[in-house]
Amino acid sequence: MLYETVLLAQREIRRNVMRSSLTILGIVIGVAAVITMVTLGNGATAQVTSDITKLGSNMLQVRPGQGHRGPGGAQSESSPLSAEDATAIEQSVTGLAAVAPTANKMAQAVFGNQNRAVTVTGSTNGFLTVRDWKIVSGRKFTEGEQRAGKSVCIIGTTVRDELFGGQEPIGETIRLQKISFKVIGVLESKGQSNFGSDQDNFALIPLRTVQRRMIGNTDVGAIYVSAKDSDSTEKVQADIERLMRERRRIAPGKEDDFNVRDMKEIVSMLTGTTRLLTGLLGAVAAVSLLVGGIGIMNIMLVSVTERTREIGIRLAIGALEKEVLMQFLVEAVVLSSFGGIVGIVLGLTGAGFGSRFLNVPFSPNPGIVALAFLFSAAVGVIFGFFPARKAAQLDPIEALRHE
Repeated sequence: MLYETVLLAQREIRRNVMRSSLTILGIVIGVAAVITMVTLGNGATAQVTSDITKLGSNMLQVRPGQGHRGPGGAQSESSPLSAEDATAIEQSVTGLAAVAPTANKMAQAVFGNQNRAVTVTGSTNGFLTVRDWKIVSGRKFTEGEQRAGKSVCIIGTTVRDELFGGQEPIGETIRLQKISFKVIGVLESKGQSNFGSDQDNFALIPLRTVQRRMIGNTDVGAIYVSAKDSDSTEKVQADIERLMRERRRIAPGKEDDFNVRDMKEIVSMLTGTTRLLTGLLGAVAAVSLLVGGIGIMNIMLVSVTERTREIGIRLAIGALEKEVLMQFLVEAVVLSSFGGIVGIVLGLTGAGFGSRFLNVPFSPNPGIVALAFLFSAAVGVIFGFFPARKAAQLDPIEALRHE
């Protein structure tokens, strides 16, 4: 019985192909939009998580001030950090893999007739551990180079490619802010971040070198800390905060004049934001499914009116009301389900092209695909029920008189 009803529904749909196509257009657009938006949102979330993970594993940042305040991003006034703070953290806090005090400065890198503006970071070998950055050629700093503040540097792949091209940079000398530095190593590529910066446009030099010869003070802009175990970052953060309050002589009850940020908190905040936006976009796209459902109901009502005599004949020769109800209900479900299938294909295709254009991972969610299809079928049931019920309740005598 059900199989015959489906065949009958398909026959009626083929009889009015153009009208049926326009009827399911709303379902197609709705399902495609939901799948595309959710897939792109999942890709953006994965990209944000990947970008922050590239900054380093199990990493915490210690910075002066209470963080950003207000839309202007101004920080509270506070005394800068120092290399001694980093030493105290390394000696007093347990469960650490590495500690790296840093001081940053933009400088023009020059080699021969090539030059490029690069980010210069003064730090220690611990910076490579904290940021999970490997050296692909050359070596790290020696203890003597770090203590004496020697003019040596480790460069990123962008700096290598722009300044040296295909030439081997190890042992060559480049100028950073009119100071000559010997290249002793090249870092592996981390690529472009989603925050708009090239992570490989970078030169690492000993902290004392940048303090003495480039910025002229002993201030430390930030201290990067890597915990041995990702589960222990909360304890490490609490220990660092307690130690820094003691070192900066902050009285009980007073606010900190520094901040310790766990990268997991940043990941959670940003992924939460992208998921919320994905949900909102998906909800907006789902509205078109409702519009498509209303379109199906309108067309089914028109179909009932056009086929009143046919319905009357079926009822007159013994068809039951539930059979007529099932006929029109199945027709509505077939329309909406076919629209759902076409929408899934278009949605995944659109998400694939969108992922390439936006340079985010293609992250389809099978659950969302299945939910979109089931929702499209449910739309057919819900919005097709009223026209089907109207057809089933027609009086056979009045239906046969209908012109």
